[in-house]
Amino acid sequence: MPTTLSRPPEDAITGIILAGGLGTRMGGADKGLQLHHGKALVCHVAARLAPQVARLMINANRNQSTYATFGYPLVADHISGFAGPLAGLHAALSTAHTPLVVTAPCDSPDLPYDLVDRLYQALRAGPANLAIARTAERIHPVFCLCHRSLLPQLTAYLEGGGRRVAAWCAAMGAIEVDFSDQGDAFGNFNTLDDLAGH
Repeated sequence: MPTTLSRPPEDAITGIILAGGLGTRMGGADKGLQLHHGKALVCHVAARLAPQVARLMINANRNQSTYATFGYPLVADHISGFAGPLAGLHAALSTAHTPLVVTAPCDSPDLPYDLVDRLYQALRAGPANLAIARTAERIHPVFCLCHRSLLPQLTAYLEGGGRRVAAWCAAMGAIEVDFSDQGDAFGNFNTLDDLAGH
């Protein structure tokens, strides 16, 4: 577990909550605005991520007036056509003024409180410019810490039709950071039935 002394500099990282999708598996519902224990999913994510970063933004392509009421700056995709999570990362890298950007999806309300610290320590220790979360079962590349220097490579990947987050992360030599001790923290809601069951 990182100590307080190993925390990233306060002005180093911008957080971005990825809420720009079409909600296809939710029947077109805007995922981030669905209620979980009486609050929008995006608010649960913000409550956990905001204390870990210098600035927090929300990537949203629909219902922006509603998202604006939560008090965080909004950024829409710069790549058209609802190109997925990488388009949200691209928008953040294009907008942020910090050297690093961390992403989290809007449908994972229990993300780790030390997500950023642990990704940052791995990035600081290794040669890569990208770190992603992993548990015993699988990688979670939408939880990533990315250096802004990777923007040209990401732009080229998206403009070439690439959409797969895991494939791009692998191509960039991403460091996988083990969060197996918090495997449940990466649970997410894909359908309205999932939400109804909680």
